[in-house]
Amino acid sequence: MGCHPHATTLTLGYSPCPNDTHIFHALVHGLIQTPFLLQERLEDVETLNRLVLAGELDVSKVSYHLFGHVRDTYCLLRAGGALGRGCGPLLVAANRVPLADLRNKPIAVPGEFTTACLLLRLFDPGLSRLVFMPFHRIMESVSRGEVAAGVIIHESRFTYEELGLVKLLDLGEWWEETTGAPIPLGGIVARRSLGREAIAALDRGLAASVAHARANPAASLDYIRHHAQELSDEVCAAHISLYVNEFSLDLGEEGVRAVEVLLERAAAAGVIPRSSRGIFAD
Repeated sequence: MGCHPHATTLTLGYSPCPNDTHIFHALVHGLIQTPFLLQERLEDVETLNRLVLAGELDVSKVSYHLFGHVRDTYCLLRAGGALGRGCGPLLVAANRVPLADLRNKPIAVPGEFTTACLLLRLFDPGLSRLVFMPFHRIMESVSRGEVAAGVIIHESRFTYEELGLVKLLDLGEWWEETTGAPIPLGGIVARRSLGREAIAALDRGLAASVAHARANPAASLDYIRHHAQELSDEVCAAHISLYVNEFSLDLGEEGVRAVEVLLERAAAAGVIPRSSRGIFAD
């Protein structure tokens, strides 16, 4: 299988997190027929956000928050994203404190353009003293008392109690109760300038890669382990089962509505610019 001999080369960004390596494994290892030669670049999500903001990647996983800033030049793909219920970011602290007490106190968030940061800003604009740091440093920073609280994402939700931290708020739960929609965390975007045909081919390839991963879960294990050596097999499996679901195959009507509600609320709050572009390729 693999790609055609005169394939167009595209840069592809995604994270080394188990859900992404699971999803992209078949696509980047030539197990899915595609008209492209893909040059993958694995970075944490906030690095990917900034690369896309600078227009440096053709296709990439990004936070839905960041997508709100690049809608004019990038469109969303229907496959490959992280969107669901019961999987939102958590606000944790070393001790139980009233949320109002966190105003004007430093709160660690995993990057300015993450959906976690956006959700906190939508929940309470008064929680405004944000400290940006890589997601894997947040729990340690909270434990040491360097920040009053932190918003954790990814596999941290499975391990924060081991560090003696307490959950103050589940931002995903708050979102679901407020909107009735699943929480859109991250999606795959592609340059609009690639054109509808190429974008449709990317979407088909990505959906096929997700389907392959779900049908052959063992196939990507070595690749997942290689990029997540500090995580146990149990945490990797929990991570994948939480973030890879039906929405990863196709956003569907419910997923599309969730993304549109998030972007509308973010624009209404002045966190992202308004855009006349639809979320998909024109």
